[in-house]
Amino acid sequence: MRTEDPRPIKLVDYQPPAFLIDEVHLTVELDPAAEATRVTGELKLRRNPSSADPRAPLVLDGEKLKLQSVHLNGEVLSANQYLLDEEHLTLPEVPDGPFTVTTEALISPKDNTALNGLYFSDGIFCTQCEPEGFRRITYYLDRPDVMASFRTRIIGASDATPVLLSNGNLEASGTLEDGRHYAEWHDPFLKPAYLFALVAGRLGHIEDKFVTRSGRDVTLQIYVEPGNEARAHYAMDALKRSMKWDEERFGREYDLDIFMIVAVSTFNMGAMENKGLNVFNDKFILASPETATDADYAGIESVIAHEYFHNWTGNRITCRDWFQLCLKEGLTVFRDQEFTSDMRSRPVKRIADVRGLRGFQFPEDQGPLAHPVRPSSYIEINNFYTATVYEKGAEICRMMYTLTGREGFRAGMDTYFERHDGEAATVEDFVHAIGDGAGQDLTPFLTWYAQAGTPDLTATARYDSEAKSFELQLTQNQKPTPGQTEKKPLPIPVAVGLIGPDGQDMPLKLAGEANVAPETTKVLLLNEREQSFRFEGIEARPVPSILRGFSAPVTLHDDLSEEDRVFLMIHDSDPFNQWEAMQRYATRAVTQAIASGEAPTAGAKALAEAFRLLLEDPQTDADYAAQALLLPSEIQLAQSIGENVDPQAVHDVRETLRHAIAAEIAPSLHKAYESHRLSGPYRPEAEDAGHRALRNVCLGYLAVAPAGAIEASDGIALAKRQFDEADNMTDEIAALGVLSHFERPERSAALSSFYEQWQGDHLVMDKWFSLQAMSMLDGTLDEVKALTRHPLFNLRNPNRVRAVIGAFASGNPLHFHRKDGSGYRFITDKVLEIDPLNPQLAARLLNSFRSWRQMEPGRRALMREQLERVAGTEPLSRDVYEIATKTLAD
Repeated sequence: MRTEDPRPIKLVDYQPPAFLIDEVHLTVELDPAAEATRVTGELKLRRNPSSADPRAPLVLDGEKLKLQSVHLNGEVLSANQYLLDEEHLTLPEVPDGPFTVTTEALISPKDNTALNGLYFSDGIFCTQCEPEGFRRITYYLDRPDVMASFRTRIIGASDATPVLLSNGNLEASGTLEDGRHYAEWHDPFLKPAYLFALVAGRLGHIEDKFVTRSGRDVTLQIYVEPGNEARAHYAMDALKRSMKWDEERFGREYDLDIFMIVAVSTFNMGAMENKGLNVFNDKFILASPETATDADYAGIESVIAHEYFHNWTGNRITCRDWFQLCLKEGLTVFRDQEFTSDMRSRPVKRIADVRGLRGFQFPEDQGPLAHPVRPSSYIEINNFYTATVYEKGAEICRMMYTLTGREGFRAGMDTYFERHDGEAATVEDFVHAIGDGAGQDLTPFLTWYAQAGTPDLTATARYDSEAKSFELQLTQNQKPTPGQTEKKPLPIPVAVGLIGPDGQDMPLKLAGEANVAPETTKVLLLNEREQSFRFEGIEARPVPSILRGFSAPVTLHDDLSEEDRVFLMIHDSDPFNQWEAMQRYATRAVTQAIASGEAPTAGAKALAEAFRLLLEDPQTDADYAAQALLLPSEIQLAQSIGENVDPQAVHDVRETLRHAIAAEIAPSLHKAYESHRLSGPYRPEAEDAGHRALRNVCLGYLAVAPAGAIEASDGIALAKRQFDEADNMTDEIAALGVLSHFERPERSAALSSFYEQWQGDHLVMDKWFSLQAMSMLDGTLDEVKALTRHPLFNLRNPNRVRAVIGAFASGNPLHFHRKDGSGYRFITDKVLEIDPLNPQLAARLLNSFRSWRQMEPGRRALMREQLERVAGTEPLSRDVYEIATKTLAD
């Protein structure tokens, strides 16, 4: 906890470490009470020949450690031979040649509520060392460019900790004379300390095998709390598919004899890619049809793949420093997106990813917390595990992939692995390798990593009927962001198609282009402020389909008419842009209605007709139709308005539009609801999930359709019947979600029934908590406050905090932005209550204030008041201090 202004760490100040560590021998003696665990760390060090200071003292990082002894080359050091403070152990005099430093310290995992380092929760010892948690375990050079081989000996009580796990391969195990047992693990691959892992406790597991393409047998194990083994089989299947896919798509084979996953219920993150021993939040492991939704199954598949893919993009090649975090995270997100696209529906996956990008990353880019994908400075690195680093980082990889093509990008990745395996690399290393392997100069993409903000892309079109040509003028503009007033032009791939009056894509040929095979989608590269592109041989005025597949993370402005947009909703062959036309049409309908004060009647009719055509087309993919029928979220609509946003008005007009669409096409919605009903046992496969998704979107509309719009009983009764008859969690929770917004007896009955059935399952109960926290009902804030006093609520469990407080702050803009400011005060109270316990969690909750400057003056003042209240609180963690002060800064 800090009360002084912390000094920022800057990328330009990077210096190679003064020392390197070749080997680590770690002995961890677990205290059964989890209060006095003894850690002995033996480090084999040498001076770094690349260091700028050949006489530098040895400064080891260490926090929350009770030092017991220090040895240098086997000799105990007296207190006057080293310096000790709250964060460092300094040895002023060390040998010039290789030497060994051994420290012994006590730590208290039980008191570690921050869940950073080695902690104890629900009877399990667990570690989380990324980014700087290893220094809470032992004294070390805790930075990613210090890579060493690890041998770990874990000693624990046989009854309390029968399972003892760490990175690498198990080399020895046995029982000691005092009755305790031990396990010795060796990881031969050099790794930074942030990839260290240790798990111990009473755990059950399932086991399987995977045979690599070179014929090696790999043992696969997933550890869970006893009794949950049956719910881990889908995760095992996803792991095996991930391993096979990475071999086929990127040529990457697993390298150890064993791969282990441990699922724990108390975890700050979704999962962690520790070498050979991944630790997961159990929500991304445990699944059964009765307890997990289709979204849960898809999330498990995606996160399993993401963490496994890190074995090469993050572990074998790691980051030189934490400013390069996007090097492993953005690239690995891109890889897991490609995996999911191959496993499921590529258009639906692209739409889902862009929804997330616009819902989280674009607001980040447009607010006071905007930062480059590779930030230039930070106070607390935990605050930079952001949508910008992950999702925008993935979009940069995707743009390079778009330009180089599948084979060219693969060649670039092969070059990257060949050059940097076993190294701590930089963004420059990656970009140059991809370019060299693909035979293209991708250096201009480094600007994407250095500049914050979402670019505006303006497209204007002109058709020349006499010359039979079509000219597209593209202009890019980047608004100032914190610390960056001057912006350079970016390379922006713009995928374009032209659709003729007959609704068919036209073959495209650029002016001056040599004879090439006809294409109906052309990728234009905009790398200047403004460029024009002229297509020849265009026989009739086309409607341009711009930014197909969302080929760049930009905000598009065009001069299309409303008629053009309706045309694209019906005829665009690019699934993403057909969906995008509907989204943009809906956005315009809402924003115009807010500005005029009139109902979005015309917009409702056009959208309803497009939706009806989708619902009645037997060729339409059900999952795609479900995505298309979803209106833009209130958060996305607020971003489109930009400034002086009234969240109540956004909510009211969006609801008016939704009700009007339901009234227009209620019979078609009801017919689709019935026709997409599935029979037979539940399957999590994408095809079945698509049918359930479409039915449940239709159910949401039918719940707000006027009385008598469908022959069956009203939509609320329909939702209650689905809730009562559901044989899977997807349909059950969808029906409960619909009911949660209506003050009807069916709501209270369903919530009570759900609670009685599932109160013993913490993952299912998180859903119950979240639905109430996101309700539109007037008394929701009071209900949320009551939920924080519920016997099953635990302020020290991140999942439960996110399910209640986080769901309200980020998933309920209507009530978070209550005009009286009570929503802001509630979240601020909880941030300050959580900060002493878990600073990372508190800081992420405070992110909900990031768009305060966009609000209308009254709410803006109320949000600022609460931010100032946080910033003025002492003591305050670095995590929360940085978010509060940066959010307030001009």
